Formats: sequence, C-alpha cells, structure tokens
Amino acid sequence: MSRITQFFRNVRSEMSKVSWPKKKELMTYTITVIATVVFFALFFAVVDLGISWVIRLI
Repeated sequence: MSRITQFFRNVRSEMSKVSWPKKKELMTYTITVIATVVFFALFFAVVDLGISWVIRLI
C-alpha cells in the first residue's frame, strides 16, 4: 500500500471523529463573524476618514 493511500485512509478516519456543529450553532457563528467583520470595516473606515481629514487640514 502506498503512503498516499494510507494518508487518505488516515484522513478519512480522523474526519469521522470530528464533532461537526449543528445547524443552529453554525448559523450563530456565521452571524457573529459577519457582524464582527462589518463592525471592524466600519470602524476602520471612520478612522481612515478621520485621519485623512486631519492630514488635509495640515
């Protein structure tokens, strides 16, 4: 048996041990991530606009 075949058998074995999240948990995590990304995008956009405004005044 080749090493690559053994590798994929081991991967399959390990993947069967993974505890996958339930649909409700996955939706909660996804919404949390999207909300966090939007918050930080807006935060850094405001900071960037503020810094640009200050530099223009100088």
